[in-house]
Amino acid sequence: MKVAIITDVHGNASALNAVLRDIDQREDIDHIYCLGDMVGIGPDTNEVLELLFSRNDLSMLTGNHDEAVLAIINGEPHPEGHIHVKEHHEWIAQRMHWNFIAKLENLPRTIQNTINDHSVYFTHYHMEPKKLDEHISHNPFSKIVEPNLYNLERLFKDQHHDLIGFGHHHPIHHFKNDRTIFLNPGSLGCNGEPVAPYAIVTIENTGIQVNLEQVIYDNSSFLLSYKSLQVPEHEFIIRAFHGGQQV
Repeated sequence: MKVAIITDVHGNASALNAVLRDIDQREDIDHIYCLGDMVGIGPDTNEVLELLFSRNDLSMLTGNHDEAVLAIINGEPHPEGHIHVKEHHEWIAQRMHWNFIAKLENLPRTIQNTINDHSVYFTHYHMEPKKLDEHISHNPFSKIVEPNLYNLERLFKDQHHDLIGFGHHHPIHHFKNDRTIFLNPGSLGCNGEPVAPYAIVTIENTGIQVNLEQVIYDNSSFLLSYKSLQVPEHEFIIRAFHGGQQV
């Protein structure tokens, strides 16, 4: 079985379209897993959610930005850890089509499957099992750690699987010990150049193989839309999440 793993689309429909086209052209991908933060940062909220929810070969889970925006929509406490982006989340919430709200609310925080005798576990970031049902405002985000095997083994010490896929930390993570592959394909939508990364994972009875992929795409219209739509803090966002790219 071959699966594609994407994460941290962050409201970038141009990047998502490019990756989905690349996946579809391969014709041998059995399923797609999207590991959270579909919205936030980028302005293409409804376009991204339409692309994802319209597919029947894709499973999703929620990330911290998705849940923080939902909290605002539902009049619930916004997480203190994201107070610096509350205005931005309010902007996203005001523009999200009502049709997507219930669909986002019904998504899980984790996905666990057995594929060809291998245990696979997907999450946006590590959460203690006892906190899995707590509201986002009471659930601290996992600390950003330097990408290395030691840190990931400590972070996911309570999870015992053959493959652990996650997002949240935007750089690529691909590490393996004698039991587990730790995989974060990198943020699909937030990069310092017009490149959208994702991963193809082949899961066979004999083992798991990971291929890191990247798609080059034209992001000029996407970057220009930050200013034309007057996205809050758009100059900072382009500096911090898109490497200060100029168009």
